[in-house]
Amino acid sequence: MQLTNEDHVQGRNTAPLTLVEYGDYACLATGRAFGVVERLQLHYGEQMRFAFRHFPLVDEHPRAMPAALLAEAAADAGAFWGMHALLLAHQDRLEDADLARYAERFGLPGAGGTRAHHERVARDLASGRRHGVASTPAFFVNGLMHAGPNDFGALTGALEVKRG
Repeated sequence: MQLTNEDHVQGRNTAPLTLVEYGDYACLATGRAFGVVERLQLHYGEQMRFAFRHFPLVDEHPRAMPAALLAEAAADAGAFWGMHALLLAHQDRLEDADLARYAERFGLPGAGGTRAHHERVARDLASGRRHGVASTPAFFVNGLMHAGPNDFGALTGALEVKRG
C-alpha cells in the first residue's frame, strides 16, 4: 500500500514506520483509536508517519459521510487534522447543524459536499475495499493489514516487528 500526495499524513516521508488507518467519524471504535494513535505518535516520534483514510460505513453510520465531506472541506483550507480531531471528539454531534457550526469555527464557507470531496472519499473507500477493509478502524502497518486488537500494546507490537 503506497501513500500518495492525496493522503492526509502526519510525519516524515522518510520515517521507517508507516501506520495507515481507515476510519469512520461516526464509529465509536474509530473514536477510541484516536487516542491510541496519538500515543503511538508520541512514542515513535519521527520514526513513524501516520495517514488517515476515510471509510464511512454509511449503512451503519449515516452521519459518517457528511462528516468525512466536512473533513475534506477543511483539508482544502489546510485544516484537515484540526477538523479530524474535532469530529472524533464530538462523534455524538454530527447532525447538519453541528457540522455547520464546525465549518464556521474553521472559517469554511460550508460543510463540504463538493464533487471533489465526494470523489476523494470514494477513492479512499475503493482503496479500503481493495485492501480488504470491512470494518473500522482498520490499520495497516508498513502496508500490511493489522489483524489484532487496535490497542496501544497490539499496535506497538506490530510496529516493532516491522521496525525489526
